Amino acid sequence: MLALSLGQSALYSVLSFVRSATAGVALSEQATALNPERADQALWDAVYRVCDVLFDLCLVALVVYLLWEPGRSALRRIGLDVSRVGRDAAVAILLLAAIGIPGLALYAASRLAGLTLEVQAGSLDAAWWTIPLLVLSAARAGLLEEVILNGYLGERLDELGWRAWRILAAIALLRGLYHLYQGPAMAVGNVAMGLVFGGVYLRWRRVMPLVIAHTLLDTFAFVGYPLAAPYLP
Repeated sequence: MLALSLGQSALYSVLSFVRSATAGVALSEQATALNPERADQALWDAVYRVCDVLFDLCLVALVVYLLWEPGRSALRRIGLDVSRVGRDAAVAILLLAAIGIPGLALYAASRLAGLTLEVQAGSLDAAWWTIPLLVLSAARAGLLEEVILNGYLGERLDELGWRAWRILAAIALLRGLYHLYQGPAMAVGNVAMGLVFGGVYLRWRRVMPLVIAHTLLDTFAFVGYPLAAPYLP
């Protein structure tokens, strides 16, 4: 499962970082794009983006299928349901504040220290569907990462008898690795996010608040960052 999804992303992220680190140019002078264009024409770009989302959601569906057991719903097992909407939303808002504000500060500080690539924002006015597609991409990332990292990997490692601290370490390290392409500082920040999110999941066995929080974080990053980028280092 990991080889088809986040494990693959982690490998390519490590390779991308090694390439950047050995390019003979400082990391601070290099750049990586948020949601790079998939095609020159806006319509075809949208078509490809929607296809990307659908294929990633197929991986989420596969995880749910693999976790399903006779007489036991996989959705309830990992807490991917709407039975506690109010509580999940409240936890998500707390996670958003706990991760989002320090994350923005970490990016700004690491850019000043030359430890992070410049994150280039895309245009928000390419077409009327640009912002809705960015929100859709944020939801896709929230579902894919949290369901696979916590709901699938966390459950499988627990079944193997791993202790909680080992599960947390594995989840956090994998999250950090597939963000390493942004630079070591942001990878460390994502390891911290992995520890927090993983701890919340292992405590309550609910992935829904993590999905909501991650979706909000990425929505602010995808939509808010282009507006804030001119004022950041």
